[in-house]
Amino acid sequence: MLLNWQASSNFGWGLLGFGIALQWASDPDIQPLMGFALEAGEFPCMDPVRAMALGPTVFASQQLLAGLETGQVDLRDRNILVMDALSNGFQGPHLERRGIHNVGRCVFEDSQLDGARSGLAKYDSLLCASNWNAALLRAHCDKPVTMIHEGIDHTQFCPGPKTGFLDPGRFYVFSGGKIEFRKAHDLVVLAFREFAARHDDAVLVAAWHSRWPQVSAGFQGRSRAAVGRTAQGEVDVRRWVVDNGIPPSQFIELPRMPNCLLPPVLREMDCAVQVSRCEPCTNLPAKEAMACGIPVILADNTGTRDLVDTENCVPLRSQGVVAGPPGWGTEGWGETSVEDLIAALEQLYTDTQYRKRVGARAAEWIVAHRRTWRDHAAALKQHLLGLFNS
Repeated sequence: MLLNWQASSNFGWGLLGFGIALQWASDPDIQPLMGFALEAGEFPCMDPVRAMALGPTVFASQQLLAGLETGQVDLRDRNILVMDALSNGFQGPHLERRGIHNVGRCVFEDSQLDGARSGLAKYDSLLCASNWNAALLRAHCDKPVTMIHEGIDHTQFCPGPKTGFLDPGRFYVFSGGKIEFRKAHDLVVLAFREFAARHDDAVLVAAWHSRWPQVSAGFQGRSRAAVGRTAQGEVDVRRWVVDNGIPPSQFIELPRMPNCLLPPVLREMDCAVQVSRCEPCTNLPAKEAMACGIPVILADNTGTRDLVDTENCVPLRSQGVVAGPPGWGTEGWGETSVEDLIAALEQLYTDTQYRKRVGARAAEWIVAHRRTWRDHAAALKQHLLGLFNS
């Protein structure tokens, strides 16, 4: 199985590739292969156990990539299935690679699909990771579509004790994901500014950096100041937050860091806020916080709806219409009310027992509803092996 994208512990698609490859590394039925070199810099804190497990995959992938570069390897002759990473417009890297079966893994925010359907012609099967994406695909093409929810690493993201190193007298609110329009961090800033004015013990903890600062630079949304960049070219997150009225003493800026360093941070939090205008999957930071037993405030729209269940989160069900980027379709997108978000923060702040109950239910729900990489890899294996037997 050739996963035709970059594996990494530093961004969403990379974590998907890493999670699947790691779960399949010891599977006797599958040889996982990566379509890009597995570079050490993409896994800066991989532990020895995972490194040993992934070793054969690294070696086999290196051999395959070398053969592809010299033209000595034919994927179909080698009986290799190719799964491409397809984003908006169903574009992706190395789409010329064709295997004995070809699967398009579709993750898209733009709901206007009519002009992009021709890009799906080569695929035997389409995969997606939310019911929202699946419904759009089925409405706009005649290819078979399978939906398999993505996961988290439950050996790392799970409930655990706090370190006690942060001030226990403060109320910590986590928010993750790169700054951009669809992630709606402008709404988080507006709501937290008002919440912080009422509660001087409240602290916003932001993991908003990414390896693509150019995507975030210049974003303003509904906030009063736009995002700038530092002299080093990084997103100036602190300046943006302060310029929008949040006191520096009520803000913690987390650096860009590998995913494996996030669990101990999440366990320190009192709640998390993930109110994206659109999620093509189901919001990885939200699932990771839920798995750690942290109550999460969620926008009930697009792919995030697949996370909402009875008292496993705090859903914001009132979602306004969104006018998206020019030329984009925003069917199913949702705009969270700032007032509703403030009210949800107040509920979690004032009701400790409710906060604990939602967090505990969230951690149980992630496991019971098979939202781990182990479960995802098992379901994906069953689906892909079925293509060989059909």
